[in-house]
Amino acid sequence: MRRGAEGGSRVRVRRGLSRSSPRPFHGDTPRAGSNEPSPTRPKDPSFARSLALFRAFLREQDDPDGCYSLLARDAADQVEAYDGSVAGRVVVDVGGGSGHFTEEFRRRGADAYLFEPDVRELGAKPVEGTVVADGYLLPLADGVADVTFTSNVLEHVADPQTFLSELARVTRPGGLIYVSFTNWLSPWGGHEWAPWHYLGAERARARHERRTGKPAKHTLGENLFAVHIGTTLRQVRARDDVSVVAARSRYWPFLTETIVKIPGLREFATWNLLLILRRCP
Repeated sequence: MRRGAEGGSRVRVRRGLSRSSPRPFHGDTPRAGSNEPSPTRPKDPSFARSLALFRAFLREQDDPDGCYSLLARDAADQVEAYDGSVAGRVVVDVGGGSGHFTEEFRRRGADAYLFEPDVRELGAKPVEGTVVADGYLLPLADGVADVTFTSNVLEHVADPQTFLSELARVTRPGGLIYVSFTNWLSPWGGHEWAPWHYLGAERARARHERRTGKPAKHTLGENLFAVHIGTTLRQVRARDDVSVVAARSRYWPFLTETIVKIPGLREFATWNLLLILRRCP
């Protein structure tokens, strides 16, 4: 990710939640001897929900606003399922592009801020308060966010571990980190030239250009990278700044966590991995 035009100054955000009264969270394992409530793991979502998302993805080119508005509502529901209402809390959206996620969090009462490195992704009317900034070096103080959110960004990052370190840095101890990404061997791993990426990236790009008459948006090794689930899970679990609350398929309607536990199969069947992380003290 590249350094943005406004990345050199620190952005001050108003904390919407006192550190002395942290919110209970769900889906994690309570520490021994703590008074935290027993975890309540979100249930697998419904077939209707998965079908609605799939139909929206198919219409993305014709109706991007409808597609991403639905995806934003769904993602915000996932955040709240694990961490309670976002109302009055600071949410940092990293790489949120058009701002649909930021706007949805704001509709739910959050103090949400968008940090996007690529001005071309912002659209004609960027979300108010958007900061052009690099995800490797966010212009934020340590621990300012109650929730740090990034949707389908990790596969566009050349150094995922440094990126995750920065997400952890700006998240308060006990805060939630939401990370989802499309893994390379997913049927959608090649993005606009999927599923032909299974035959090789260059061949898939060439086919896309022949079919559409215009260059592909993504180039492997430049703005799209081959990120794998197994490797990512091992790296995240080895970190000492975050704990893994959940690793599950983001869009599947059933066996969402079981699929992710099966080596080999998960690389193809997960489609999109959702990691819910908790910032360690």
